[in-house]
Amino acid sequence: MSQETSTQSRRAVEALRSGVPNRDAVQFLGCSQPEIEQRFREQLSGVSQGLEHGAGSGGTLIAGDFGSGKSHVLEYLQHVALESNFVCSKVVISKETPLHDPAKVLTAAIESAKVPGKKGNAVTEIARQLDFGSQRYAEFYKWLHSKEHGLSTRFAATLFVYERGKGSNEPEIANRIVQFWSGSRIVTGDLRGWLREMGEVATYRLDKVSVKELAIQRYQFLPLLMVAAGYAGWVLLIDEVELIGRYSLRQRAKSYAEIARLLGRLEWSTVPGMTCVLTITEAFEGEVLHDTRHNDEERIPNRLRASGREADLLLASQAECGMRLISRERLPLNKPSDQTFEGIYDTVRRLHGQSYTWDPPGEFSFDRTKRIREHVKRWIHEWDLRRLYPDYTPQIEGTEIREDFTEQPELEAADEFSQENGVASSEV
Repeated sequence: MSQETSTQSRRAVEALRSGVPNRDAVQFLGCSQPEIEQRFREQLSGVSQGLEHGAGSGGTLIAGDFGSGKSHVLEYLQHVALESNFVCSKVVISKETPLHDPAKVLTAAIESAKVPGKKGNAVTEIARQLDFGSQRYAEFYKWLHSKEHGLSTRFAATLFVYERGKGSNEPEIANRIVQFWSGSRIVTGDLRGWLREMGEVATYRLDKVSVKELAIQRYQFLPLLMVAAGYAGWVLLIDEVELIGRYSLRQRAKSYAEIARLLGRLEWSTVPGMTCVLTITEAFEGEVLHDTRHNDEERIPNRLRASGREADLLLASQAECGMRLISRERLPLNKPSDQTFEGIYDTVRRLHGQSYTWDPPGEFSFDRTKRIREHVKRWIHEWDLRRLYPDYTPQIEGTEIREDFTEQPELEAADEFSQENGVASSEV
């Protein structure tokens, strides 16, 4: 056995031990969800077809119990996307990356983005691949300089500067433009100064736009920038969506609206060149949408509509759309068959043997009431103990972990104030 194989096996075992799948674990174990894989491949094909008509391909919401393999499936889908020449981002919802904040989700998506065959910063690598003489770039340039998309003029202006001199001749300016495309602010005076030097300051009237709106617009801009650079599009994989159950009521409402938007179910929300897959636990519907403690399906629309504000009425409608998707259109993970369980056992046993150069003892056994992650961790820990203490007979106990949907609201006063007074931060 080569050193490389041993190293790959060790990386896979350590990932499985921690319950966080990586590329090596997925490579060895594969994916036992053929329906989801087929659906995803159809989504990727839909992106290519949609580009011809200026339409997106929507997305998929995957549901499964805690520890049933949702993260493993996303890792596998990322592998499929990269092989299909898509830029791919995997985002895990957390306190630092709340689903109700599209700017923070976008930042996380850009930071985690992987570009096929490239190792550096994703947007930098994509910008470097732009061929200003290609047909793809010409179509992108024409679209960005038309009025049909509704994007801020800052995008067309920065692309012009990047192409026509400042980008190629001055690395510092090129970097600042790439950072703007990636989510950072750009000083209006500086951009206007570059345009003035190029004699185009009158061509691009730089508008005022909020930070939130710029984030939404980057979801439209970036996929087509990727296509212009020669890639098939952008795949966004979002894990652990169920954590929105801990948000405050308004934050949950915004999160449901974001689910609907990312899956392309709101008016004008499908994005050409992009497709999404989100994961959520099966328990979420019963414990958050319908349970008396939250009862979001009734409580959120009623609370928002009671205010009478136009923005709240729109949010109520969008949140209802997101909740309907969770209730009616989520795609459940298939329960693994006995043969699948045995195949996983044999693979993990082989990987453990290759990692530590030994023959793990034991016979295959499993409890169908237990989750896959629990079985895999138990097997690995048992073999660890048997390898270190050959005369010891380990007895491993597992404790069930239930999802906690207890609200942990942040201060909503500022959010409420912004809604009532129309406050929005703008680019300078």
